[in-house]
Amino acid sequence: MNPVASTIILLICSNIFMTFAWYAHLKELSGRLWIIAALISWGIALFEYLLQVPANRIGYTVLSVGQLKIIQEVITLSVFVPFSLFYLKEPLKLDYLWAGFCLVGAVFFIFRSRFS
Repeated sequence: MNPVASTIILLICSNIFMTFAWYAHLKELSGRLWIIAALISWGIALFEYLLQVPANRIGYTVLSVGQLKIIQEVITLSVFVPFSLFYLKEPLKLDYLWAGFCLVGAVFFIFRSRFS
């Protein structure tokens, strides 16, 4: 499989775990002590790292660190917005759109040398 495609797939899966580790406790464990939420989040985050580390190692064979980071940020917003809307039941905000436009600019600038 193409290293960039493998990286993106692994980062998407990693980011799903990360988003749950970072934010699901706000809904599911709000009545528990924060240390319980932290321990459960750390357990979930382990799976994130088991996917994220190989993703970055594979991606680094063909991408720069900056390119990897921008890909990760695009994936983060792409996973977070639906999670926020559908799981946490947060309202849709135009700020997500503006953040997305900023990331499109970041993608352009970090990858423009590959297009010229």
